[in-house]
Amino acid sequence: MATTLCFDFGNTRMKCAVFVDGSFANEQVLPDDSDPTINALLDRYHPDRTILSSVIGHNPGLEVLLQEHTHFHKLGHQSKLPVTTPVGKPETIGADRLALVVAAVTLFPGKNNLVIGLGSAVTYNYVNKYREFIGGGISPGMEMRLRSLQTFTAKLPLVKADWNFPLVGYDTRTNILSGVILGMAKEVDGMIEAYEEKYDNFNVLLSGGDAVYFTRHLKKKIFADPYLIYKGLYAISEFNQ
Repeated sequence: MATTLCFDFGNTRMKCAVFVDGSFANEQVLPDDSDPTINALLDRYHPDRTILSSVIGHNPGLEVLLQEHTHFHKLGHQSKLPVTTPVGKPETIGADRLALVVAAVTLFPGKNNLVIGLGSAVTYNYVNKYREFIGGGISPGMEMRLRSLQTFTAKLPLVKADWNFPLVGYDTRTNILSGVILGMAKEVDGMIEAYEEKYDNFNVLLSGGDAVYFTRHLKKKIFADPYLIYKGLYAISEFNQ
C-alpha cells in the first residue's frame, strides 16, 4: 500500500494527514515539528511520499529529514499545480490557499468554486471552471476576533468559542459569541452574495478548523469538508510526482 503524509502547518496548529492508496485514513495533531516527532511519524507509517504546506517559520531540519526518507515536496509558488494563479505576485499566495483551490478543482472539475477557509484567518478563494484561481479576500478569523476584544478593551474577557448561543445575548459571554460568531456567519453569507452578483453559478466549499462553529448559522447551501486542505495537498503531491 502506498502511503502519503500531508503536513499542514498553520498559525494555530501543526497537523498531518495520512493517505493510504489515495484515501484519507486519519489526521494527526502534532505537538511540535521537532526531529523526534517527525521520526516517530516516519517510523509508524513508512510513507512513500510527503508534502508540506507551511505558513509559519518551521524547523528547517524537517525538510531535510523528509527528503532523506521520502519523495518530498514543499508546496510553494513554484510548485506545479493543476490551476493557474493570479499573475500579480504569485509568491505571496499562502500555501494553504493553493491547497484549497486544488482540492476544489479535484472534487468538482469543470465547475466554478468559491472555497472559504475558516482558520486563523478567513480566506475567500475563487477558482473558475477553467481552473483559473482568480483570487479572493482575507479577513480576521474567529480566534483573532475573540482575542482582540480582550486585548483592546479594559474589561471584556477572553471567551471560549461555542456554536450554541442565542441571537440576543443575556450576559457578556453570550453577547460576545453572538457578535463574533453570528457576525462572522453573516459576513460569510454576505460575501457569498457578493460573489453571486459578480459570477455565474458556483459551488461553495467550506473548510478549516473553525468551520464547525459556523455551518448551522449559515443560510447558504455549502459543501463542508474539514479535510479539504489535505485532499488538495494529496492531489498536488501526486501532480508533482
